[in-house]
This record gives sequence, C-alpha cells and structure tokens, in this order.
Amino acid sequence: MALVVGLGNPGRRYAHTRHNAGFRVVAELARRWPSRELDAHDAYRAWRADVRERSVDLVTPTTYMNLSGDAVAAWQAGHPDSGEMLVVADDVYLPVGTLRLRARGSSGGHRGLDSVEAALGTRDYARLRIGVGTVSGAELREHVLEAPAADEAAAYEESIVAAADAIECWLEEGLTAAMNRYNKRVRKEVSEP
Repeated sequence: MALVVGLGNPGRRYAHTRHNAGFRVVAELARRWPSRELDAHDAYRAWRADVRERSVDLVTPTTYMNLSGDAVAAWQAGHPDSGEMLVVADDVYLPVGTLRLRARGSSGGHRGLDSVEAALGTRDYARLRIGVGTVSGAELREHVLEAPAADEAAAYEESIVAAADAIECWLEEGLTAAMNRYNKRVRKEVSEP
C-alpha cells in the first residue's frame, strides 16, 4: 500500500494556479491509472488505484493549503494501514519545471508542508516539490495564487507529467532511484557585466 497526497486549494478559483501543482499531479495519476473514488470526508477526497499489483491511495485535501495537515490526519485516522506516503507540493524556490524529491526535510516555509509536519509530528515523510518559479517577499502570495505565465506554461505542464513519472518510479524502484533519475541540478545563468 502507498499513499500520494497532492496539496492545493479547493475550488474553481484556484484550479489552475501554481499552488495547485499537487492537485494536478494527483489528477494526472488518476487519469493514468484505473481508480475508484473512496469514502467521502469533509477534509479530503480520495481515490484508490491498483498499480502493478500494488494499491495506491490518492488524496487531495478539501481544506485550504494552510490546513493540509488536517486532511492527512483525518485520512490516517481512518486508514492506519496507508503505508508509505509521498506528499506533492509546489515550490517557489525552484525554477519552473524543476522537480525535487526528498525522503525528509524542512518545509522550506511552505505552509501546507508546515501543516502536514505539525499533524504528523515529524519531518520524516517523503515529499516531491515542483518548481513554480522563484519569487520571494510580498510577491509570493500573489505568485502562487496565479496561473503560470504564458512563457512558463509549457515547462509547468511538462513538470506535472514528469512528477507523475517520478511517482511511478518511486512505486516501482524506490525513492533513491526516483531521486537519482528526477532530481536535476539547475545551472544558474551568469550574466556578463
């Protein structure tokens, strides 16, 4: 058994925003794999897929991003045998299209990951971050709540597909193999003075 939790915000207003990268990856996996919707809950929506003789649960919180941990806690309370977990979220500190898989670590200031960490009482859970473009400060909130810009759209869409590929690799070959294959170093361009 495995669990993939895709973070995002519910509702049409947020459907195509950068912050909903996790939701988009879960939707891509549900499209690829025959899946059936599971029990309804106030805090999440869930589907179960059978992938290469393994059950995989796909969960998206119906809480807002900052309360994602409530959804994870509610899921685990009703499904204590949910197995290995991988959380998928956007990351404003990675260039658009970059993927970063980790076995554990800090939230990096991501409030959804902060909430999951608080609910679990640990940082020891796997996460897959999807780069949505580097930005900081006052622009951050607006940036994640907007759709990718026209010049980013293709790379963003490719990263959703690549993230689903990385999750399939994680399921079949393990986290280390997925990290080795999908974590790419990004070269910083140096401009001439």
